[in-house]
Amino acid sequence: MYERYAGLIFDMDGTILDTEPTHRKAWHEVLGRYGMRFDEQAMIGLNGSPTWRIAQSIIEANQGDLDPHLLAQEKTAAVKAMLLDSVRPLPLIEVVKAWHGRRPMSVGTGSESAIAEALLAHLGLRGYFDAVIAADHVKHHKPAPDTFLLCAQSMGVEPTQCIVFEDADFGLQAARAAGMDVVDVRLL
Repeated sequence: MYERYAGLIFDMDGTILDTEPTHRKAWHEVLGRYGMRFDEQAMIGLNGSPTWRIAQSIIEANQGDLDPHLLAQEKTAAVKAMLLDSVRPLPLIEVVKAWHGRRPMSVGTGSESAIAEALLAHLGLRGYFDAVIAADHVKHHKPAPDTFLLCAQSMGVEPTQCIVFEDADFGLQAARAAGMDVVDVRLL
Protein backbone atom coordinates (compact mmCIF):
# COMPACT_ATOMS: atom_id res chain seq x y z
CA MET A 1 0.00 0.00 0.00
CA TYR A 2 2.83 2.42 0.81
CA GLU A 3 5.47 0.74 -1.39
CA ARG A 4 5.87 3.73 -3.67
CA TYR A 5 7.09 5.96 -0.83
CA ALA A 6 10.76 6.16 0.14
CA GLY A 7 10.00 7.49 3.65
CA LEU A 8 7.15 7.38 6.14
CA ILE A 9 6.51 10.19 8.62
CA PHE A 10 4.16 9.93 11.58
CA ASP A 11 2.71 12.62 13.78
CA MET A 12 2.80 11.42 17.39
CA ASP A 13 -0.04 12.81 19.53
CA GLY A 14 -3.35 11.35 18.41
CA THR A 15 -1.76 9.50 15.49
CA ILE A 16 0.48 6.79 16.93
CA LEU A 17 0.01 7.54 20.65
CA ASP A 18 -3.19 8.22 22.60
CA THR A 19 -1.89 11.27 24.47
CA GLU A 20 -4.84 13.62 24.08
CA PRO A 21 -6.69 12.71 27.32
CA THR A 22 -3.49 13.24 29.31
CA HIS A 23 -2.78 16.59 27.66
CA ARG A 24 -6.31 17.79 28.43
CA LYS A 25 -6.03 16.63 32.06
CA ALA A 26 -2.71 18.48 32.42
CA TRP A 27 -4.23 21.66 30.97
CA HIS A 28 -7.14 21.46 33.44
CA GLU A 29 -4.74 20.99 36.36
CA VAL A 30 -2.42 23.85 35.41
CA LEU A 31 -5.13 26.30 34.35
CA GLY A 32 -7.08 25.62 37.55
CA ARG A 33 -4.19 27.20 39.49
CA TYR A 34 -4.96 30.48 37.73
CA GLY A 35 -8.75 30.23 37.60
CA MET A 36 -8.58 29.78 33.83
CA ARG A 37 -10.41 27.40 31.51
CA PHE A 38 -10.17 26.30 27.90
CA ASP A 39 -12.73 25.65 25.22
CA GLU A 40 -12.59 22.01 24.07
CA GLN A 41 -13.39 22.84 20.42
CA ALA A 42 -10.79 25.61 20.34
CA MET A 43 -8.21 23.15 21.68
CA ILE A 44 -9.02 20.65 18.93
CA GLY A 45 -8.46 23.39 16.38
CA LEU A 46 -4.99 23.96 17.82
CA ASN A 47 -3.92 20.29 17.68
CA GLY A 48 -0.42 20.06 16.28
CA SER A 49 0.59 23.48 17.58
CA PRO A 50 3.48 23.89 20.02
CA THR A 51 2.47 24.13 23.67
CA TRP A 52 3.43 27.80 24.03
CA ARG A 53 1.12 28.73 21.14
CA ILE A 54 -1.78 26.85 22.75
CA ALA A 55 -0.97 28.58 26.07
CA GLN A 56 -1.02 31.96 24.32
CA SER A 57 -4.46 31.23 22.87
CA ILE A 58 -5.81 30.14 26.26
CA ILE A 59 -4.40 33.23 27.99
CA GLU A 60 -5.99 35.49 25.36
CA ALA A 61 -9.34 33.71 25.62
CA ASN A 62 -9.27 34.13 29.41
CA GLN A 63 -8.02 37.72 29.16
CA GLY A 64 -5.11 36.68 31.33
CA ASP A 65 -1.75 38.28 31.88
CA LEU A 66 0.63 35.30 32.01
CA ASP A 67 3.75 34.53 30.02
CA PRO A 68 2.72 31.83 27.50
CA HIS A 69 6.17 30.23 27.59
CA LEU A 70 6.08 29.89 31.39
CA LEU A 71 2.54 28.52 31.32
CA ALA A 72 3.64 26.04 28.64
CA GLN A 73 6.53 24.94 30.88
CA GLU A 74 4.12 24.31 33.75
CA LYS A 75 1.84 22.30 31.49
CA THR A 76 4.79 20.30 30.11
CA ALA A 77 5.90 19.46 33.66
CA ALA A 78 2.37 18.30 34.50
CA VAL A 79 2.27 16.16 31.36
CA LYS A 80 5.62 14.56 32.15
CA ALA A 81 4.34 13.61 35.60
CA MET A 82 1.27 11.87 34.11
CA LEU A 83 2.17 10.59 30.66
CA LEU A 84 4.40 7.62 31.23
CA ASP A 85 1.72 5.81 33.20
CA SER A 86 -1.26 6.71 31.02
CA VAL A 87 -0.29 6.73 27.34
CA ARG A 88 -0.88 3.77 25.07
CA PRO A 89 -0.12 3.21 21.39
CA LEU A 90 -2.94 3.64 18.88
CA PRO A 91 -3.72 1.00 16.20
CA LEU A 92 -1.61 2.84 13.56
CA ILE A 93 1.50 1.63 15.41
CA GLU A 94 0.95 -1.64 13.50
CA VAL A 95 1.82 0.22 10.27
CA VAL A 96 5.05 1.38 11.94
CA LYS A 97 5.92 -2.18 12.96
CA ALA A 98 5.05 -3.58 9.53
CA TRP A 99 7.31 -1.10 7.72
CA HIS A 100 10.20 -1.13 10.20
CA GLY A 101 13.43 -1.98 8.40
CA ARG A 102 11.75 -1.65 4.99
CA ARG A 103 11.66 2.16 4.76
CA PRO A 104 13.15 4.98 6.81
CA MET A 105 10.59 6.36 9.24
CA SER A 106 10.43 9.42 11.47
CA VAL A 107 8.16 11.19 13.91
CA GLY A 108 7.20 14.84 13.28
CA THR A 109 5.47 16.18 16.37
CA GLY A 110 4.31 19.45 17.89
CA SER A 111 5.36 18.13 21.31
CA GLU A 112 8.68 19.03 22.89
CA SER A 113 11.53 16.60 22.19
CA ALA A 114 11.96 15.65 25.87
CA ILE A 115 8.36 14.43 26.03
CA ALA A 116 8.42 12.73 22.62
CA GLU A 117 11.68 10.90 23.29
CA ALA A 118 10.61 9.84 26.79
CA LEU A 119 7.25 8.51 25.60
CA LEU A 120 8.62 6.60 22.64
CA ALA A 121 11.42 5.11 24.75
CA HIS A 122 9.07 4.18 27.61
CA LEU A 123 6.74 2.35 25.22
CA GLY A 124 9.63 0.59 23.47
CA LEU A 125 8.92 2.38 20.19
CA ARG A 126 11.89 4.73 19.77
CA GLY A 127 13.94 2.14 17.85
CA TYR A 128 11.42 2.09 15.02
CA PHE A 129 12.24 5.65 13.99
CA ASP A 130 15.32 7.09 12.32
CA ALA A 131 14.52 10.56 13.65
CA VAL A 132 12.16 12.35 16.02
CA ILE A 133 11.61 15.97 15.02
CA ALA A 134 9.82 17.98 17.70
CA ALA A 135 8.61 21.53 18.31
CA ASP A 136 11.94 22.62 19.76
CA HIS A 137 13.79 21.54 16.59
CA VAL A 138 12.10 24.01 14.23
CA LYS A 139 11.43 27.73 14.22
CA HIS A 140 8.20 27.55 12.20
CA HIS A 141 5.66 25.02 13.46
CA LYS A 142 2.75 23.29 11.80
CA PRO A 143 0.99 24.41 9.58
CA ALA A 144 4.41 25.48 8.22
CA PRO A 145 6.18 22.56 6.51
CA ASP A 146 9.43 22.82 8.51
CA THR A 147 8.80 19.85 10.83
CA PHE A 148 8.13 17.45 7.98
CA LEU A 149 10.88 18.85 5.76
CA LEU A 150 13.37 18.27 8.57
CA CYS A 151 12.02 14.72 8.97
CA ALA A 152 12.67 14.04 5.27
CA GLN A 153 16.14 15.56 5.49
CA SER A 154 16.95 13.51 8.60
CA MET A 155 15.91 10.32 6.79
CA GLY A 156 17.83 11.27 3.63
CA VAL A 157 14.65 11.17 1.54
CA GLU A 158 13.27 13.74 -0.90
CA PRO A 159 10.10 15.37 0.50
CA THR A 160 8.06 14.38 -2.57
CA GLN A 161 8.92 10.74 -1.83
CA CYS A 162 7.40 10.86 1.67
CA ILE A 163 3.97 10.12 3.05
CA VAL A 164 2.77 11.68 6.30
CA PHE A 165 0.24 10.17 8.74
CA GLU A 166 -1.59 12.95 10.62
CA ASP A 167 -4.66 13.55 12.76
CA ALA A 168 -4.79 17.37 12.87
CA ASP A 169 -5.70 20.02 10.32
CA PHE A 170 -2.45 21.98 10.96
CA GLY A 171 -0.46 18.81 10.30
CA LEU A 172 -2.35 18.04 7.10
CA GLN A 173 -1.62 21.57 5.88
CA ALA A 174 2.06 21.22 6.85
CA ALA A 175 2.45 17.94 4.94
CA ARG A 176 0.85 19.36 1.82
CA ALA A 177 3.00 22.51 2.07
CA ALA A 178 6.06 20.22 2.22
CA GLY A 179 4.97 18.61 -1.06
CA MET A 180 4.22 15.29 0.62
CA ASP A 181 1.27 12.97 0.33
CA VAL A 182 -0.74 12.71 3.53
CA VAL A 183 -3.12 10.27 5.20
CA ASP A 184 -5.74 11.78 7.50
CA VAL A 185 -5.84 9.04 10.12
CA ARG A 186 -9.18 10.33 11.41
CA LEU A 187 -10.68 8.83 8.26
CA LEU A 188 -9.17 5.36 8.70
